[in-house]
Amino acid sequence: MPLSIMCESGGMKGMKLHCLNPISKFGLDLLTDQYEITDNVQEAEGYLVRSASMHEMELPEKLLAVARAGAGVNNIPLDKCAQEGIVVFNTPGANANGVKELVIAGMLLAARDVVGGIEWCKANQDDENISKSVEKSKKAFAGYEIKGKKLGVIGLGAIGAQVANAASALGMEVYGYDPFISVNAAWMLSRAVKHITSVDTIYQECDYISVHVPLMDATKKMINKDVLASMKDGVVVLNFARDLLVDDEAMAEALESGKVRRYVTDFPNPNSVKMKNVIAIPHLGASTEESEDNCAVMAVQEMMDYLENGNIKNSVNYPTCDMGVCRMASRVAVMHDNVPNMIGQVTGTFAAQGINISDMTNKSRDKVAYTLLDLETAPTRETIEKLRAIKGVLRVRVVK
Repeated sequence: MPLSIMCESGGMKGMKLHCLNPISKFGLDLLTDQYEITDNVQEAEGYLVRSASMHEMELPEKLLAVARAGAGVNNIPLDKCAQEGIVVFNTPGANANGVKELVIAGMLLAARDVVGGIEWCKANQDDENISKSVEKSKKAFAGYEIKGKKLGVIGLGAIGAQVANAASALGMEVYGYDPFISVNAAWMLSRAVKHITSVDTIYQECDYISVHVPLMDATKKMINKDVLASMKDGVVVLNFARDLLVDDEAMAEALESGKVRRYVTDFPNPNSVKMKNVIAIPHLGASTEESEDNCAVMAVQEMMDYLENGNIKNSVNYPTCDMGVCRMASRVAVMHDNVPNMIGQVTGTFAAQGINISDMTNKSRDKVAYTLLDLETAPTRETIEKLRAIKGVLRVRVVK
């Protein structure tokens, strides 16, 4: 693996990025003259991506990072990237407001038969007496107000917390459940939101249930037959997180029986679009100009900080690590298996070459780890090759 190209001042030069999808100019405009957008995927050190699938791609050896302008990363082979020393970023919270607003809209559409009313108007557009016909027909589309109703929010991340706060401001009684809630999310949560310790309370007591959790083995089909049976009759379920969180077969039965009054999903599939009382939205949660701009800005900032400083923020396959801007002669990043004695071997290699380490941090995540070192003298090519020869080392990068 070649050494990173260095300029005389010590910074990176000629870094090439490739956009697998169109990326907002608000993000791309942040790039300095150190960067170049290339159409050649094989020569890029970084990829910027939205929805393009990377699972069948052959990843070039020089690829260092992938930044997803959005939250979901199902389109990226995370484990493969981790083992090849490629950091994958996402942009949590950048599209939270856009999704939140659509969730609130989904609740209102479920409470009031606005869609049915609009379709009636279109079907009767040639009726010259439609203004009078409306008064006779509108009772078929009567609904409910959401004020005073109970909303259960499962998952209090960036989006879930905003949904909970907005619903509370609209007069709903809001229950929030998240056993892994972060300190930041907790601080941002309205005091009116009741943080409960058992998700069963939400299932059993809430009129509306909105799911905001990532798709993992533990959450796949979490809204299943047994869970639906435990819910209140006439409950409304909203899914603006991931399609597979809901068991389609069980949901179809619950809708048919009336157990679930409405199912609002932002992920239409061949099953859900045919179900009774489904409001299917074509994945519009983050489809706003503002969300796309915010995601692009965050993705580019994460990419630049990693390529220029070796710092990792909002990665989904490597640990968070931030040492700021390097003020020493050199900075080296080592990505390796999370096994004993790796730190000793890395620091021992520098010591054997007479190179003093002025600062260092090591962080781990699952099977991989990341070590960032600031050095008082620049390492030689021989030193770098010795590091790469250590068993378990996945990638060595001279950041500066």
